[in-house]
Amino acid sequence: MEVVATGVRNTVGFDWHPTTKELWFSNHGRDWMGDDMPNDTLHRMQKVGLNYGFPYCHEGKLPDTDVKKANACAGVEQPVALMGPHAASMGVMFYTGTMFPPEYRGALFNARKGSWNRTTKTGFDVVVVKAGADGRNAKVEPFMTGFMNPADQSFWGRPAYLAQMKDGSVLVSDEQLGAIYRISYSR
Repeated sequence: MEVVATGVRNTVGFDWHPTTKELWFSNHGRDWMGDDMPNDTLHRMQKVGLNYGFPYCHEGKLPDTDVKKANACAGVEQPVALMGPHAASMGVMFYTGTMFPPEYRGALFNARKGSWNRTTKTGFDVVVVKAGADGRNAKVEPFMTGFMNPADQSFWGRPAYLAQMKDGSVLVSDEQLGAIYRISYSR
C-alpha cells in the first residue's frame, strides 16, 4: 500500500486528464458547518504526496470550525473549482469523444446528486467544467438540469455517475429512479 494524497474526505469520482494524464477528482465538503459551507470541490493531483486539507481545512482556504489546527490551510492544495455547498459532487468524466461540439472536448463533466442536509437544496444536475489543462480559469456551467423544482424543493432524479460511449454519447446514471440516460448530439 502507498499513500498518494492526504486530506481527502470523500472522493467518489475521478478521471485522468486526457492530455496531462493527471488524476482529477471530486471531493465532498464536510457536513454540519452550515448551509453555505464548505463547498464540494474539484481537484487535480499533480504529484504524489499532496495535502488537500481535511479535516483541518476545506475549499483550500476555509479552516474547520471544530477541528482546529494552527495555520490549518498552510500548504493545502487549492481546488480547481468549487462545486457548490453540499451539492454531492459525484462522478467525473473528461469528454474525449467527437459527437458533441468542439468546446466540450477535454471538458470535465460532473454529476451532482444533490444535497440532503441543506435548507435550500442544490445540485440534482450535471455540470460541465471547462478549465485549462493546468486547472486554471475553471468555469462551471449547467449541462443537464431539471431534476429538481426549486419552488417547492422537490426532486425526482439524482445524477450520480457518467460514462462515455464509443459513439461519443454520454450515459448518466440516476440513483433516485434507477435509470440511465443517454445524451447525444446531432447537427
